[in-house]
Amino acid sequence: MRSWGLSFSKGYEKYMFLIIPASLIIGFILSHWLMPFVSWSPYIFGYVTFVMALGCGIEHLKWVVKRPAPMILTIILSHGVAPLLAYGIGWLSFGAHSDYTVGLVLFTIIPLGVSSVLWVGLSHGHVPLMLAMVVLDSALSLLVVPGLIEAFFGTQITFDSVKLMKDLLVIVVLPTVVGVTLYEISRGKLKEKTAPIAIPLSKLGFTAVVMLNAAAIAPHVTQLKHDMVLVIPSVVLVVGLSYILGFYGSNLLRKPSREIKITLSYASGMRNISLGMVIAMTYFSPKASVPVVLGIMVQQPLATLFHACVKKWVPSHSVSQPTVKTIETNN
Repeated sequence: MRSWGLSFSKGYEKYMFLIIPASLIIGFILSHWLMPFVSWSPYIFGYVTFVMALGCGIEHLKWVVKRPAPMILTIILSHGVAPLLAYGIGWLSFGAHSDYTVGLVLFTIIPLGVSSVLWVGLSHGHVPLMLAMVVLDSALSLLVVPGLIEAFFGTQITFDSVKLMKDLLVIVVLPTVVGVTLYEISRGKLKEKTAPIAIPLSKLGFTAVVMLNAAAIAPHVTQLKHDMVLVIPSVVLVVGLSYILGFYGSNLLRKPSREIKITLSYASGMRNISLGMVIAMTYFSPKASVPVVLGIMVQQPLATLFHACVKKWVPSHSVSQPTVKTIETNN
């Protein structure tokens, strides 16, 4: 069972850039049959978050707290500069009051993507730093997401910020806290013991969230085909600029190492799209969900492209070992 579970996880990670878009397509095609299960999405996502947190302990978080500059810069770039760029692109393309503009901004303010940990590892970045930043940013989402939505669109759209905070508490913050706590109690052994079952299930759960949300939005997307000529390039531009922002923005740190530059690039470029889809479908119009859905299809292929560019132009001749033990990523 153990060997099968780990083999499944490696295979999933290897072909994730194909699996996720395929899941979207299946969700669209099977929308009629999947619609009754769409309400399960937040709870499945909570499980995925919990398994991710099982791989992070206090030592990982301490490392970031003792060296806060990369984390602070990542938050500023990802949730400060990137939303402004997204808003500007949306304003020029669709107008300041368009639901598509809301969706572009929403993409940039949701927490960092768990799958970024995988890409940081493949590109020889700083895995413990990335993992800790994902956990901390997920916890901060309780305040960051409602706060930034209010800041950008408070007078334009109406949404229940208190309910959003409660939902984030249940599906993101609590699973994260429980996961980190169990890591500490078991001294990291619980994830190792449960990995053959828990990690494959979390990957399947991640796929299910994508599929269910694609099913929920499918009826609306078919009515918006004529808008895709502008929406798709806008999403590609926002995601691409986010990667570039992290790579060159890292130069604001004092003598950033190659590991740090790579880590900040993926941190800025990849978002927790499954959470974004849950939020978009629950609190905003279907049109606002479209850029978030497209973000899934874009950020994984662009991660593959960025990885190829890194190997060619920023090769790692001598990869230093992180100070904290590298933990396997979940999705």
